[in-house]
Amino acid sequence: MSDDLAEQIRPFVSDDPNVGEIRMFGGTRFTLNGNMMVGTLKDGGLLVRVGEEQEPAALALPGAKRMDFTGREMKGFIMVAADKLDDRAIEGWIAMASRFVGPMPPKKPVAKQK
Repeated sequence: MSDDLAEQIRPFVSDDPNVGEIRMFGGTRFTLNGNMMVGTLKDGGLLVRVGEEQEPAALALPGAKRMDFTGREMKGFIMVAADKLDDRAIEGWIAMASRFVGPMPPKKPVAKQK
């Protein structure tokens, strides 16, 4: 399911040379300048990095809840239910994530240790 969602996301981000993909935690994370923006979840849901300032607006959207992978909620990260993710919703979530992540300083690639 997460691969299907990654395929839905790609058309919205593929024209941006600053967007990358990383396989992580059983899904695909899309980065902007090396900073995590959105990602797929195993259940077909979407993980979105919105920041604390946009969080109230994000939580008001259909299918949204604060990320709680470990049983502890994480501010600024939203999980969106798979059944609320049509193309229009995905595009909106990516736009919201971009507003938060875009101004962040680029992350430098981590050197692999031998």
